[in-house]
Amino acid sequence: MEYIAIIPARYASTRFPGKPLVELAGKTIIQRVYEKAKTVLENVYVATDDKRIFDVVEGFGGKAVMTSADHPSGTDRVHEAAEKVGCSVDDVIINIQGDEPFIHKTQIEALCKCFDDASTQIATLAMPVTDSKIVFNPNSPKVVIDNNGFAMYFSRSPIPYNREWNDDDNKECNVHNKHIGVYAYRFNVLREITRLPMSSLEMTEKLEQLRWLQNGYKIKVGLTDMETIGIDTPEDLKKAEEYIKVKEV
Repeated sequence: MEYIAIIPARYASTRFPGKPLVELAGKTIIQRVYEKAKTVLENVYVATDDKRIFDVVEGFGGKAVMTSADHPSGTDRVHEAAEKVGCSVDDVIINIQGDEPFIHKTQIEALCKCFDDASTQIATLAMPVTDSKIVFNPNSPKVVIDNNGFAMYFSRSPIPYNREWNDDDNKECNVHNKHIGVYAYRFNVLREITRLPMSSLEMTEKLEQLRWLQNGYKIKVGLTDMETIGIDTPEDLKKAEEYIKVKEV
């Protein structure tokens, strides 16, 4: 079994066109993500539908795979790339978002460790949280985890909901886990889930992973104490520039 990182990267982002090629402290965002993945994994590829991204990746010595421009999700793009690079049925594919240059090596390692359990089909990460603002924020999905470390449900709602909560702003939150949206899959499972139609729960919550749960797949959840910092907008880039200045001081 090999662990293979695939980084989906599109040029035509609605909120931030050309985002993978934007420079962050002297390096493009996609190069920073690639180099973070390489600190853990030997086999790393960028999956893109744009020749400009492909050329930049090859220019800094990375490996890139051209994929279709018609994929509805990053998961579908990752699957096409995995097929093209010749992944075998026993391989584990690590899907690292192309806009997360601060992903930490311990997070990638935690994803890989989930597959020490032979029953793991898909893996993701979560971070314990106590801040009620996060728990009640619909833009921060939560996950409930069973006693064996598998996801029971993901939701934008505050799950589990404590019936003893009152109307105070500072609610006591001590059993909540914020979902960190990075994934890994056994290759045969990745092939299967990309063929599934959208499910009713997915359409309701707008969370792709609910399609997999609703169809009976098991998602192992590794825990991390680190937040990821994604770059979705030019404003996020400014925050990232400030963050990296402080980090490198």
